[in-house]
Amino acid sequence: MKNLLFLLVIVLFSCKPTQNLPDPYEVGWNGEKVCEVLSETKKQRILKCVFPPNVGHEKHYHNPHFGYTLAGSTFQITDVKGIRNVPVKTGTNWSKTELSEHEVLNVGDSTAVFLIVESK
Repeated sequence: MKNLLFLLVIVLFSCKPTQNLPDPYEVGWNGEKVCEVLSETKKQRILKCVFPPNVGHEKHYHNPHFGYTLAGSTFQITDVKGIRNVPVKTGTNWSKTELSEHEVLNVGDSTAVFLIVESK
């Protein structure tokens, strides 16, 4: 009976999702931060992230979030879909309802700035 209970506990805990990547605030590019916290509460965090040309964001995860582009550029995005270049226009917004992971690099010729509103 003890062994069965131990096995059940292991199975339950192994079903919990784990995240081994840093979050967008923790990670930067070549050891330098690219995001700053503008506001943080128990329920959400708002980040401002700035990417000059040839600066990116090393692989990281995002909790569910809403994003808004204050200043756009062209990005090389690496995620589960592969590697692709995406022009991101000023004023573009997006949202994700689940955990996501990616790495990005500004391959354009202008500095990009984003607001990210994350659920906690």
